[in-house]
Amino acid sequence: MKPVGEITRGTTNPNRLRRFDRWIAWRYPDRLGLVVDLGYGASPVTTVEMHRRLRPSRTVGLEIDPFRVLAAQPFARPDLEFRRGGFELAGLRPTLVRACNVLRQYDEGAVRDAWRQMTAALAPGGVLVEGTCDELGRVCAWLAVTPAGPESLTFSVSLAHLERPAVIAERLPKALIHRNVHGERVHDLLAALDDAWLAAAPYKAFGARDRWVRSVAAVRDAGWLVRDRPGRWRLGELTLDWP
Repeated sequence: MKPVGEITRGTTNPNRLRRFDRWIAWRYPDRLGLVVDLGYGASPVTTVEMHRRLRPSRTVGLEIDPFRVLAAQPFARPDLEFRRGGFELAGLRPTLVRACNVLRQYDEGAVRDAWRQMTAALAPGGVLVEGTCDELGRVCAWLAVTPAGPESLTFSVSLAHLERPAVIAERLPKALIHRNVHGERVHDLLAALDDAWLAAAPYKAFGARDRWVRSVAAVRDAGWLVRDRPGRWRLGELTLDWP
């Protein structure tokens, strides 16, 4: 089966995707059968870390570049392997796919076709987690996507390094990054979160965690479809229903 897609730049760092993995382990503990990490890059380190954190039955890292697949083989083991593959998922039927910093290089018009290809290959009840983050994994944004379409949008930030939530705009998933303009809901959301953060400035003395929790609560109280509870917010997370 010929891989579908383009070779990514391949840049990565250890621990870059820890926020994705932490959320997946909490949100989808029942989807950790066959897990695929699509487009792991020039180094398989984030796939190895995902396998260790999630402890799935089996993990497969997929890359279009055959040289990257070859370079990853020393890290393989019976329940962790590396293959050549793209959006067709190499004929696998995973319960969960993580695709991080893959679609960022594509045109926005190609995103939904990529989603359709990946979700069509999922096992029944499977989910695709697709998103983007900065080089150190301190600012992240991702979507949970099923064959029916996106279900949720999540922001996850390092509160110790956060100046203001507006920086999330630079790391929006490809489906949203060009829609961060007046009149679009994602622009309204980021503006509401940024305004709430600024309004919560008096609570800065209690720490960034308390300030973030109050900001998320303000966004929820303003009518946004915020999921989860303060326990997740305290981790620097905000998850909303896709609508």
